[in-house]
Amino acid sequence: MAVQVLDENYLGITALVLFGWNFIFFLIAYAFKFDKVTDFAGGTGFSIAALLTFLLNQTYFPRQIVMTVLVMVWSARLAGFLLWRILKWGEDNRFDDIRSNLAKLISFWTFQFLWNFIVSLTVISVNSVDTNPAIGAADIIGWIMWSIGFFFEAVGDVQKTLFKVKPEGKGTWCNAGLWTYTRHPNYFGEFMMWWGLFVAGAAVYGNTWRWVSILSPVFLMTILLFLSGINLGEESANKKYGSKPEYWKYKKETSNVIPFPNGLFAKIPDVIKKIFFFEFPVYNKMPTSEEGRLLTR
Repeated sequence: MAVQVLDENYLGITALVLFGWNFIFFLIAYAFKFDKVTDFAGGTGFSIAALLTFLLNQTYFPRQIVMTVLVMVWSARLAGFLLWRILKWGEDNRFDDIRSNLAKLISFWTFQFLWNFIVSLTVISVNSVDTNPAIGAADIIGWIMWSIGFFFEAVGDVQKTLFKVKPEGKGTWCNAGLWTYTRHPNYFGEFMMWWGLFVAGAAVYGNTWRWVSILSPVFLMTILLFLSGINLGEESANKKYGSKPEYWKYKKETSNVIPFPNGLFAKIPDVIKKIFFFEFPVYNKMPTSEEGRLLTR
């Protein structure tokens, strides 16, 4: 028997729990100027949303089981990898300007809570239903999309980590393995996984509010394309390697997000790259130094 808390779709209780979860880690981060818990808190928030709604509804339909497991597997891998990475690095330089600024830190943790909640809308909507449509084509397609995405994200992270610890990887950008076909295989993987989960839940949306679940992949993509993730990654790489002509050659020949053969990608018109490959001009800002500008023309 379902346990109704605040509302029958568990939106309220999930929001409160996720807010509390992030608030606890915010207090730790602010009190101890401690960056190591940030990504762990954000990554595990998705598992909390999935498991909470799954256990409260108590219907345990196959679609709900698969959806919950997929979200928790992704969440555990991401949180574990990011925790391991920050422990290895020691400090997260993203927080250099906000670590001691209470207002900025509150803004960051509030945004992380919204990230947890909005991206979790798909699993919340699926886990809160009391009907069980038969598993169909949309489910299978969605699960396949998730599997492809998980492969790209997990393998991409491992390949970059291994590349960076090799002598030839010091002081250069990763261009091995999946990174040969896309400059951000890990983010392509995230896009695929969350669009896959949205597709896999389509059978339960019906004529209900549950179609708002599309905000899950859309919000995720917006964040990674324009606010953090790809945007910050490209900016950082441009600053580090912008004086090297071979770096700009790699960027010109390698798709930003969607995997594509290098030789063919370089021949695609810019307008097509913008529309279908998310190759926006902001990612190709030249270095500010005169030397960088000359070398990259």
